[in-house]
Amino acid sequence: MTISTVVTSGIDLLAAAVEDQAVPASRVDWRPPMPGTTADLAVVATDPLRADANRRALAAFLGVNAQLVDVAPAADLLGLERGQFLHAGPPITWERASGPLRGGLMAAAAFEGLVDDPEEAPPLFESGSFTLDPCHHHGAVGPMAGVVSPSMWMFVLEDAASGRRTFCSLNEGLGKVLRYGAYDDSVLTRLRWMRDVLGPALQRAVRGLRDSGGQVDVTGILTQMLQMGDEAHNRNRAGTLMLLRDLSPALATSGVGSADLAEVFRFVGGNDHFFLNLAMPACKLALDAARNIPGSTMVVAMARNGTDFGIQVSGTGDEWFTGPAQVPEGLYLGDYGPDDANPDIGDSAITETAGIGGFAMATAPAIVRLVGGSVPDALAATRRMHEICLGESPRWSIPVLEFQGVPSGIDVTRVCRTGILPQINTGMAGKVAGTGQVGAGLVNPPAEVFPAALARLARLTRERAATAPA
Repeated sequence: MTISTVVTSGIDLLAAAVEDQAVPASRVDWRPPMPGTTADLAVVATDPLRADANRRALAAFLGVNAQLVDVAPAADLLGLERGQFLHAGPPITWERASGPLRGGLMAAAAFEGLVDDPEEAPPLFESGSFTLDPCHHHGAVGPMAGVVSPSMWMFVLEDAASGRRTFCSLNEGLGKVLRYGAYDDSVLTRLRWMRDVLGPALQRAVRGLRDSGGQVDVTGILTQMLQMGDEAHNRNRAGTLMLLRDLSPALATSGVGSADLAEVFRFVGGNDHFFLNLAMPACKLALDAARNIPGSTMVVAMARNGTDFGIQVSGTGDEWFTGPAQVPEGLYLGDYGPDDANPDIGDSAITETAGIGGFAMATAPAIVRLVGGSVPDALAATRRMHEICLGESPRWSIPVLEFQGVPSGIDVTRVCRTGILPQINTGMAGKVAGTGQVGAGLVNPPAEVFPAALARLARLTRERAATAPA
């Protein structure tokens, strides 16, 4: 009997031993399921709703088209009142809040005129004088600390087919900014200019464009920028310039004074991350369409508050499954190092949840210069993410992979079955309030959040089976 090929799985030592005997080996990348998940995987696999529910969830997500339809203050859009603040990630209290989240809240309290100095804010948060709530609970997302206060202006995105909307604050730029936990005078000065000049100018432009029958097709820009070297999380250069292209005529005819107009162009054009705050709500708008489908194992949100990492799943409603946020590994600015970095923070992992960002690193090889790793690592990351997703996007594709669609629809069961965790690329905030950005890097969710979600899905499956007609 002649053996032509031996199929091996597990550690490479087995394949190497076979090959040393001049026998071809075919390696299978097999991993055991996550510990403690075997029984729950078996239960969820028998759920008669699961296959159709996942098809529906993926189709609903892929069918959304996000348009920029307005820009307005959070007080008008979300009904926020003085002393009410939103933040990134799952729910958290001041007592457990991380340094950058505290710094962002302190800056926002001073910006709103609730305190004269940001340093005066902590006792008011400690006493419960101010309220905190996740952005996600209000149809919104916020990068890094994700702090939103009533006077901050927000983008409004809409899916014309359903009329659903999502919201996101305006991007401040990099470095010492509120979303990274900084709160010095330069941060507050920039926020006031964004409130008094940038927000109103963008509102005039967007409304003028809308009233004339034009539009800013955010989903369409995402399609183009992914083919131009952006991955729409830490690289948004092409997206920002396309947004500026679409808005420039309306800005020029908006009636904004020439000096203010020049500063708006200078600020947006010089801020490569400006489009991130449109990519995020576009992803949330699409993912929200897949929520609350009984039996679906598709992840519809991943978010971090600097202390906890949380996920939400279509088939389990609005429940958060949380674990400790991890410290990213990557590249640091100046003299900063790992000891200066806070654990992962921000709602921006909504981009990875939608299949871009760290899932689409293959389309943006230059991103490795910001977050670390290598170009082969970026290609491998995208290929690996396909193993934990329900499908791929026909709209968002990657040229270097023969225009294969980005991996779409993270599946809790596939994560638990393979042990492969979602890949996220992210900025790093200093762990001490007031520091600002210290670097950028790569991070994964805490593994335990997926078995926790799977356990709840299994319980719901059992409950449905128990109540089903005989």
